[in-house]
Amino acid sequence: MESRGSDTGADEPAGDGGPDEAVRYLATAVADLGLIARRHGLETLGYLLDMAQLEAEEIVRLRATRDRH
Repeated sequence: MESRGSDTGADEPAGDGGPDEAVRYLATAVADLGLIARRHGLETLGYLLDMAQLEAEEIVRLRATRDRH
């Protein structure tokens, strides 16, 4: 069970930086997984992970653009 931070003012687990931090973490993690997949000859899986990385990076970009306006 996840513990909830009572001082954050949000319904996020303690230590969770929210969706912005999550998507940045996921972009990095998926990139690392893609490298592992390709290193072991798993080309299709590597490709799919690359697509997930691109999607995460696009979300980061769109959120940053939205936050500036």
